Amino acid sequence: MGMFADLAFYLVVVLILLLVFASAIKILREYERGVVFTLGRFTGVKGPGLFLLIPYVQQMMRVDLRTRVLDVPGQDVISHDNVSVRVSAVIYFRVIDPERSTIQVEDFMMATSQLAQTTLRSVLGKHDLDEMLAERDKLNSDIQEILDAQTDAWGIKVANVEIKHVDINESMIRAIARQAEAERERRAKIINAEGEQQAAAKLLEAAEILARQPEAMQLRYLSTLNVIAGEKTSTILFPFPMEFANLLPPKTDKPSQ
Repeated sequence: MGMFADLAFYLVVVLILLLVFASAIKILREYERGVVFTLGRFTGVKGPGLFLLIPYVQQMMRVDLRTRVLDVPGQDVISHDNVSVRVSAVIYFRVIDPERSTIQVEDFMMATSQLAQTTLRSVLGKHDLDEMLAERDKLNSDIQEILDAQTDAWGIKVANVEIKHVDINESMIRAIARQAEAERERRAKIINAEGEQQAAAKLLEAAEILARQPEAMQLRYLSTLNVIAGEKTSTILFPFPMEFANLLPPKTDKPSQ
């Protein structure tokens, strides 16, 4: 009976040792790192691959190094020209320093999200509505640079920022449409005025040429008569220049019978 008790004891010890050894084995994927603490103090970053930890003495926190996508919920923004809009965005970032992302900030996802919301309101509030609609690439770059600089202390790299939506209320949409229509009408009037100005200049130039050359005036007159003669009209009334009368032969008086 004593032999069976000893065997059971040894089996329990071996099982415990196997469990302890199994808990000491850690495997991290290529995109993972392990931040190791020994008795509560930071002692290094492990991974990727297989390594051992001292059970109950060392603890590890996994950190994913892949790019993360963070949706920034819609933010109410007052533009520089006092227009109320609602703006949403998306941020692409990743952890580049597992140590700082674990030690320097409690929850880097939440911290990055809150920082992105305040930065979005701050940057867009300095710009007019037209700039928000037409210069998104520049605004995206400005926001990305600010976020990247502020999250560097947390071991975070903000790779890209994209403004998704700039929502405007219905009354402002109608006002923008009216403004665009007025701008189109203004441009059309300017084009028409420029055309009339150019036509008037050409007519003045032609009149000056005809005034300097009377023969050209006569040719123009004859050309006009030719055009009128080609039209389907029954009666044509037009002034007859006295200069043409001078070209006729003088009338001769016949001798009386």
